[in-house]
Amino acid sequence: MTKKEKVQFVISTLKDLYPQIPIPLDHKDPYTLLIAVLLSAQSTDVRVNQITPLLFEVADNPHDMVKLTVEEIREIIKPVGLSPMKSKGIHGLSKILIEKHNGKVPKSFEALEELPSVGHKTASVVMSQVFHVPAFPVDTHIHRLMYRWGLSNGKNVVQTEKDAKRLFPKDLWNELHLQIIWYGRQYSPARGWDLEKDVITKTVGRKSVINEYLKKKK
Repeated sequence: MTKKEKVQFVISTLKDLYPQIPIPLDHKDPYTLLIAVLLSAQSTDVRVNQITPLLFEVADNPHDMVKLTVEEIREIIKPVGLSPMKSKGIHGLSKILIEKHNGKVPKSFEALEELPSVGHKTASVVMSQVFHVPAFPVDTHIHRLMYRWGLSNGKNVVQTEKDAKRLFPKDLWNELHLQIIWYGRQYSPARGWDLEKDVITKTVGRKSVINEYLKKKK
């Protein structure tokens, strides 16, 4: 199978499995998504979706958020982990949104990445999911699967993002990155992985990954 055929197989399989793609993090506007994505760093979407309603009940916009102290924010978000850093980031970025952006989330990668605790991946999620600008945010699932499928060398997420953008058509980036995340969770997880259920890796997977899997199974 050529790389082009592999890519085509991935696209068509994912389209069949996920014709409608739900966004994993609950939100109602750009601001609540930005906060939810920031909270999801080194945490799970399930846990974040349990905590954001409690936070957004108190403050679901930058003006209300800055009325809270960093400590008060931290108390609410503690269960998602890294709360000292995340609470400072949430308070700090809310202040900047009011001072520099009229309380609105900016629609550019540069402006988003200037905000405290907002990295390239967070900015990419916001740009793709609420502003519909083509982006390919790479999380652990995408990083793992691009390597398993022999579409990237697994060196780092920066390289994985470059490879994904080079291989997949730009108009599909926004839906593909979500489809790959759902696929990774359901069929190709890091732990408890069953190759028999993982039709994409079984068909296009990197030989060394498949051999390693079969060796462990023996």
